[in-house]
Amino acid sequence: MKYKDYYETLGLERSATESDIKTAYRKLARKHHPDVNKQAGAEERFKEVGEAYQVLKDPEKRAAYDRMGSNWQNGQDFQPPPDWNEGFEFHGRGRESHSHSNADLGDLFAEMFGQAAAHGHARQREIHVPGEDHHAKVVIALEDAYRGAQRTISLKMPVVDETGHVSLQARTLNVSIPKGVAAGQRLRLTGQGGAGIGQAPAGDLYLEIAFQEHARFRVDGRDVSIDLPVAPWEMALGAQVTVPTPDSSADMKIPAGSTNGRRFRLKGKGIPGNPAGDLYVILTIVLPPADSESAKAAYETMRQAFDFDPRAHFYG
Repeated sequence: MKYKDYYETLGLERSATESDIKTAYRKLARKHHPDVNKQAGAEERFKEVGEAYQVLKDPEKRAAYDRMGSNWQNGQDFQPPPDWNEGFEFHGRGRESHSHSNADLGDLFAEMFGQAAAHGHARQREIHVPGEDHHAKVVIALEDAYRGAQRTISLKMPVVDETGHVSLQARTLNVSIPKGVAAGQRLRLTGQGGAGIGQAPAGDLYLEIAFQEHARFRVDGRDVSIDLPVAPWEMALGAQVTVPTPDSSADMKIPAGSTNGRRFRLKGKGIPGNPAGDLYVILTIVLPPADSESAKAAYETMRQAFDFDPRAHFYG
């Protein structure tokens, strides 16, 4: 998708208040409405103004837009960075993530946040109204899923101050990360959502779990993969090796005659669960450097010892 500067679309500074946004939208919508303006491009311009307004009028969408768009120029190819919404607290339980490669920014925000809840109107109609559920994404270490952990997380929620400006209200929570939690799983914190009205209870906070990018491991559901460096003689002759896991290590036998890229499964060594995931070990050959006379001599001995052409079948 292309990044669109919604502030530029409405002719506003990024410090604009809610009132400024509403006034600019009404003026431009009236100017470019196709029933009023018959010039070429008026209808397209009217749609652009409407899309910008739908995002900037909503404090949550505006805060997320400001965060995501800080590194893009208008018209550049745009893709939300991974875990862009980490640490943001929003109304509602959230929706499933999808690919946005063919969507526009308006579709993206509509999908992420859905329709704003009419909680404020309920205050006028009801005496006792349960608090609204909130949702947020938290990113944890893979090791936490293996062992369980106690973590302190910080969340920021967009709010509108008395002057109509959007600000971020922060809070911290102590959270128990259960052993065996998987990416995409939601943890429910009872009573940590929006406040109830009257004697009604507060809503709940749903934390969606994601994993930090790991230097060694890759995660697919409950399965975990690792590339294991192996010497040529370990591939050819076989070896007993120790494989690191996110919480400890495991012993594994490399059969003689193994090849680069061969995949082994260590059953039950993935993320704990019922059933537990598996750990997949992919052999990756690593050649020793020819950085000394003795090392060069060893390679020369190998060349003479083997009648081997690595490109024998390469040219068909």
